[in-house]
Amino acid sequence: MAATLASTPREDGFRMPAEFEGHAGCWMLWPERPDVWRLGAKPAQRAFAAVAMAIARYEAVTMGVSAQQFLHARRILPDYIRVVEMSYNDCWIRDCGPTFVINDRGEVRGVDWEFNAWGGLSGGAYFPWDQDALVARKVLEIERVDRYPAQMVLEGGSIHVDGEGTLLTTEECLLNPNRNPHMTKEEIEANLRSYLGVEKIIWLGKGICGDETSGHVDNLCCFIRPGVVALTWTDDRADPQYEISLDAYERLKSATDARGRKLQIHKIHQPGPLYLTQEESEGIDIVEGTRYRKAGDRLPASYINFYIANGGVIVPTFDDPHDEEALQTLQALFPTREVVGVPAREILLGGGNIHCITQQQPRG
Repeated sequence: MAATLASTPREDGFRMPAEFEGHAGCWMLWPERPDVWRLGAKPAQRAFAAVAMAIARYEAVTMGVSAQQFLHARRILPDYIRVVEMSYNDCWIRDCGPTFVINDRGEVRGVDWEFNAWGGLSGGAYFPWDQDALVARKVLEIERVDRYPAQMVLEGGSIHVDGEGTLLTTEECLLNPNRNPHMTKEEIEANLRSYLGVEKIIWLGKGICGDETSGHVDNLCCFIRPGVVALTWTDDRADPQYEISLDAYERLKSATDARGRKLQIHKIHQPGPLYLTQEESEGIDIVEGTRYRKAGDRLPASYINFYIANGGVIVPTFDDPHDEEALQTLQALFPTREVVGVPAREILLGGGNIHCITQQQPRG
């Protein structure tokens, strides 16, 4: 049975493993909100199913689905994808799900962070978020994994680790007053060390343009392996993303990781820029309390928002001239994995992408 623990992972000898370490499987949630996903979420459901099937080539996938959508999702998804009934507000399990931690004996536990829909009543994406706040606990109960409740708002997309003591994050997100206004930067760092078992925190500045999560790092930069990162980039100096990515590059260039290594930085040119069309905007229900998405809004498109599976890397594509270059670059960076592109504009329209809708469960 799953226990709720009063200690911290660090005290108990646990750490957050890197995404490129072995997985027992992947968790996802099924999209259905018509005020987030256009046309009753049907196009998004097809995109989510494609991502789930791509990941399932390499590891087990579980899809959480509401009672109302269970039979529909079960019909669309192949039998080899496990479908479990679960209530939630929306489908961003990277951010509302648990952060799994492991120890040297191969035991797996989970951190249950507080969740406030990326800003609560001050800039959050929707209201309420009460069922999202329970998702981490539900996943841990289903998997019979012991739980560490953390008294801090944090989304999984706001952090990336190398599994060897180094964490990447952004000031725009973790220091945003709509997350943990009662905590100083030093207190936030102390919590990251306590609950993730990290030693070194590398602070980047802002996330990518148009990111309504207040600049999650998983759209901007990630670890490929220890000492090696990929960074979203643009050569267009007139694009506001240029200064953001350049600032991140300079910070990464001057940083060392927890083992004292200088970082190798690989630039991945962004798609687009991409923007929400009139047709796409008109397909989304307008509901009080949910962020309004209007035609012309810049979309937070990035190839960095990929998912690293056991034998593959599932990468968002956008029918963009930069797609092929990004896939080829990532294949060179992941020579032992198969890089697979999945059309992901429909996921992007909801505000995130493949990494945002997935949560890895380590093998331990």
